[in-house]
Amino acid sequence: MARSFSIYSDLAVHPDDLWQHAVSPLDVNAEFRPLLSMSFPDGLDDLTEGWEPGRHRFRSWIRLGGVLPVEYDDIAFAEVIDGRSFCETSTMASMSLWKHEREIEALPGGARLTDHLTFSARVSLLEPLYGWVFRWVFQWRHHNLRRMYGNRVAFAAQPHPIPIKEI
Repeated sequence: MARSFSIYSDLAVHPDDLWQHAVSPLDVNAEFRPLLSMSFPDGLDDLTEGWEPGRHRFRSWIRLGGVLPVEYDDIAFAEVIDGRSFCETSTMASMSLWKHEREIEALPGGARLTDHLTFSARVSLLEPLYGWVFRWVFQWRHHNLRRMYGNRVAFAAQPHPIPIKEI
């Protein structure tokens, strides 16, 4: 049985800059730090550059604490809408299904970044544990995103008058 969840953050950053962050190997690792890191081919600046639907791009090793390999991710994209979203459908050692969708939506004063995860463990008894771990890791990623870019400040369409208190 597949499990899924979504998490989003409203960030004080232009959507174009957030897209550059989302596809940058250095910035992906900044989101994971210090819990995890992912390996990427040398010289790769954009995870989606040259993608083709379903074509394996490269194998990325997921390292605990940036050192100990604990999982691999054979990166492939099902869809990329440049500047807006991607859908990664990769093969992993522990998952029979791994689908990571990342969307960027323009908002007044910033952008919303949403991650949708759908997964199914090869050993179904472990799915609750994986679900807890993945939620925790993505909460950490979004914590780091908010730390890097700040929370978006929502501006009212009409200014609200400041009440005057008579003395």
